[in-house]
Amino acid sequence: MKKINTTTEEVPSISILSLNNVYKTLSGKEILHGVSLEVLTGEIFGFLGPNGAGKTTTMKCILGLLEPEAWELQILGSPELTREIRHHIGFMPENTYLYKYLTGREFLRFNGKFFDIPKEELEDRIDTLIQKVGLEHAQDKLLAQYSKGMLQRIGLAQAIINRPKIVFLDEPMSGLDPVGRKMVKDLMLELKAEGTTIFFNTHILSDVESICDHFAIIHFGKIVANQKVSDLTGTLEDYFMEVISKTKEGIGDVI
Repeated sequence: MKKINTTTEEVPSISILSLNNVYKTLSGKEILHGVSLEVLTGEIFGFLGPNGAGKTTTMKCILGLLEPEAWELQILGSPELTREIRHHIGFMPENTYLYKYLTGREFLRFNGKFFDIPKEELEDRIDTLIQKVGLEHAQDKLLAQYSKGMLQRIGLAQAIINRPKIVFLDEPMSGLDPVGRKMVKDLMLELKAEGTTIFFNTHILSDVESICDHFAIIHFGKIVANQKVSDLTGTLEDYFMEVISKTKEGIGDVI
């Protein structure tokens, strides 16, 4: 009798973002030294590192806010950040500049118009997002009256108003209380379930452990670790401290 092969082939992972040998100098100092990363479609990718390690600089290079001296980029299948590609990207900076004399709803409407979303559809999206980030009670208040945590949440809402394929979040849990952090983490997991790829900078190791698929650690502008969360044999905190302690400026094993 012929044996039937019942094994299923593993579906290959597809890269949505690939960086290769990124070098960036600011104020005469080289900040990034050959940074290389790959992010797979549909995953949550945590980018870790001490303050000043190069996390935000890397993100700004990806988004075209800074121009590297040398690098190779592939994002959403394109080597360039064309207007069409940008329409599929979301971004929330760590220190979001918000128009304090707009209400939360007006701020989302203002940002939504950059993406040529039909008026009725835009209002529906705003309703949904305000509910998702728990700001129904404050949607008609001026942003000047928002707490830091509320500003973080409205900033996250604007980052996904265009329903991006990949969203970049710089310290999205910064300034949030435990309730706000859980709300944001739940929203990130919901976005992942819908197929959105999430790349976020953070120094909160427990958040990476609980929701990320992959993570990378940058230190002194170099990638010193890059692996799956599931491959950790101990806690991320212990691993992080071990990697950082072994890495000296300009020296060390770089993965």
